[in-house]
Amino acid sequence: MSDDTRPSQRARGGLRDMRPLVAPRQAARGSTAVTAAREDLSDRQGFAQDFLADFEVALPTPVGERAEDVTPVPGRDDGRLDYTHFSLVMSRSRRLAIFTALNLDGRQLVSVPRENDDWRFDPRIDPALQAGEELYARNPLDRGHLVRRTSANWGELAEQANADTFHFTNCTPQMAAFNQRTWLGLEDYLLEHARADRQRLCIFTGPVFRAGDRDYRGVRIPEAYWKVIAFRGEDGRPSATAYMIDQVDELDELGPGFLFGQYRTYQRSIARIEALTQLDFGELSDFDGFSVEERATGTRIEAEIRGPEDIRV
Repeated sequence: MSDDTRPSQRARGGLRDMRPLVAPRQAARGSTAVTAAREDLSDRQGFAQDFLADFEVALPTPVGERAEDVTPVPGRDDGRLDYTHFSLVMSRSRRLAIFTALNLDGRQLVSVPRENDDWRFDPRIDPALQAGEELYARNPLDRGHLVRRTSANWGELAEQANADTFHFTNCTPQMAAFNQRTWLGLEDYLLEHARADRQRLCIFTGPVFRAGDRDYRGVRIPEAYWKVIAFRGEDGRPSATAYMIDQVDELDELGPGFLFGQYRTYQRSIARIEALTQLDFGELSDFDGFSVEERATGTRIEAEIRGPEDIRV
């Protein structure tokens, strides 16, 4: 027997001598695992309540059961997470934002290309308290921005703001048609109005959490969303409006039992939004004509929005 010990004729080594058939891919730029370990958000200033000068607009305050549901944030007693031009507060039970609060400056809007969807966890709170990629894989759910990236992209920090909107804390599960068409119609109008009038806006957005929301992959999917907007009117006076939209009909695509009536968009009172969300907007409802009318008449006021001509400010 030959004792030829050329490599081609040696016995195969153990597992430690084996190599991948194809070299593993390098982690994508900004991938969740890499970003969570190195991302530093400590310099973010977040929402400014004096953004509209002497018309002070504070963050809403969770009340009742919602106050007990705020996700704790180390170093803070209000659960606030600050980003570039916006802030938000998370729900511990739902793993989604209770609300987001954005400062939008229509005079300084910047176009930032959407090169990739770099969704990642916020490293300041446990990933287990955030609904991540496992919720959105292999289904028709969109990763819906609560703070729309194009609305946050203004001023010298526009690119940083753009990147900040891609945290899962700013993400909610929305059916594709809802996210890409229905809600964006209202958002497009608000953005273009702010740009054309060089206007500043404070925009609050969030889901309506209901006990009957249906569970999907361990997350109860909101069926309705709301917006509250504070601004100065053409006459310079403080003003505020509120809107709400449902996606209940779209959720049928997720499986049996997800069938409800057709969604509609409504302008509603801030007082009504407060009751539905367990959020206190302070004196903001005093600047909302719908809320003032409801208090005066004792009748709920709402108007269906089919286009910009239906919006009253």
